[in-house]
Formats: sequence, C-alpha cells, structure tokens
Amino acid sequence: MSYIAHIKIRIFTVSICLFICSCKPSVKQPAQTGSSHAAVPKFKTIAYTDTAFKVIHVFVALCDNKYQGIVPVPPAIGNGQDPETNLYWGCDNGVRAYFKKSKDWQLLKKQKRGAIILERLIFRHRTKNVYLVADAWDGQAIEKTTEDFLFSCAGQLKDTIHYNRRVIGINGNAQLLAYIGHDGLMDFKLPNEFKNADSKTRDCIILACISKKYFGDFINAAKTNPLLLTTGLMCPEAYTLHDAITGYVNNESQSSIRKRAVAAYVKYQKCSIRAAENLLVNNQASVTH
Repeated sequence: MSYIAHIKIRIFTVSICLFICSCKPSVKQPAQTGSSHAAVPKFKTIAYTDTAFKVIHVFVALCDNKYQGIVPVPPAIGNGQDPETNLYWGCDNGVRAYFKKSKDWQLLKKQKRGAIILERLIFRHRTKNVYLVADAWDGQAIEKTTEDFLFSCAGQLKDTIHYNRRVIGINGNAQLLAYIGHDGLMDFKLPNEFKNADSKTRDCIILACISKKYFGDFINAAKTNPLLLTTGLMCPEAYTLHDAITGYVNNESQSSIRKRAVAAYVKYQKCSIRAAENLLVNNQASVTH
C-alpha cells in the first residue's frame, strides 16, 4: 500500500477526532509570515464588478502542527507548507479534492502561486453563472490569511484575476468570502481596523472553531453578512462549505443554506442534528437547548 493511500485511510478517523479537539485556545504565539498590522493593506486595490456573474473567494489556512495552536494531527496532513496532502486541501475532504470531484463544479485552472499563497484554483459552476476561487495559504501565514480575509470582507482589499479574457473580481470584489481552517484568533490578537470602506455588504462563511465569538466584532465592523458561523469546536472540512454554497448559488434563504450545512456536517461527522444545529449558526439562528 502506498504512503498516500495509507494516509487517506486514516482521514476518517482523524476527522472524527477533530470534531472534539481540532482547536484549542493557546498562549503560544506562533511565528508568522508577512504580518503587518497596518491600518490598510499594503496592496494595490483594484475595484471591479461584473454583474453577469457572482464570485466566491475561499481562503484556506492549511492545517499546520508547527505554527498553529492546534492539537497535532498526523504529520503528513498537518504540514502547512505542503498542500498536496494537507487536511484542508489535498486530502479527500479538503477543498481542492472535494470540489474537484463535485458534479456541480468544473475546475478551470490550477495555479502554483508563491511563498504565502501556495496554490490557487479557479472553478466555474456547471449550471449557474458563478465562479469560485480557492486559495491555499501557507499554514505559517495564518495571521496574514486572517487579515486579508477580513480586509476583503470590509472592502478595503480588492483585486482581480484573469481567465480566458474574462476579468474575475476577488477579495472585496467577490460577493461571498469564506474562511476555512484553524481559528488563529485564539492564538493572536488583531486590532479592529477592518471598518467597511465602500458601504457594500458582502456575505461570509467562517468555518473555524468558535468563529462567532472570535470573528464577530470584526465582521460587524466590516458590515459583512454571516451566512454561517460556529459556536464550538469543529472540523472545517469542505463538505460543509460545499453544501452551504449550493444553497447560496441557488439563491436560497439563509435558513435553507444553514440546513444544508447542518445536514452535511451530520452526514460526515456522524453527530446528532441538534449538535450540528447548535454548532452552525447565522444571524437568523442561534443555539437551541
């Protein structure tokens, strides 16, 4: 049996374990790459909107045993500098692997990037006018990942990419922004400099442990509409994001989007519906007892 095949067999067990202990508050301050704490991002901001289609931009902070305050996972899936076998990217339920095998999405381009964003994928929905851009961020740069996600939510950071002569607006130009990975705000603090810059309301999904508590003030300042947040420890694998996005591209209500996410989490994590409903919330739903 190959080493990679052996790793894949272990993923289900690891996934169940992560439901209980994927994140933990930590006093350790991990080393970071490219963190600035500047009042505005040090990037050229390019505003662009094409109303003919929607864009979803997904920020994936690769799982990293060394640089993140997590309960360690097996080394091959917890190397934040290797997207190929990373739990949140290359493994069966990682963003790259899961969306590539989805019948709803077509992979248009896979692009190696640089030292911080290690890989970028461009998908197009097979029946809707929606593009999805997913970035795999070096796990060591989780603070920078979080900052850029929040600057994008606030409309302070905007950019574009090009595919086949089409301009696609990303970061704050996207209509939906998603963060997947460890909740780094358990380990480091950020000044709330993410004030909304353009009076536009973007939607967001934040699949990280206890994201409602740790991200709440930031997304309120950014005037972002949370479609999905979490109230406890969770495993931020791609099935929850995928099924929530299915509701989003179908223009379903926030309640319906949440129900899809809950159903996916119950299916893969083998937990009760009530547990998943208490975990996954939005502005229209809260914890029940």
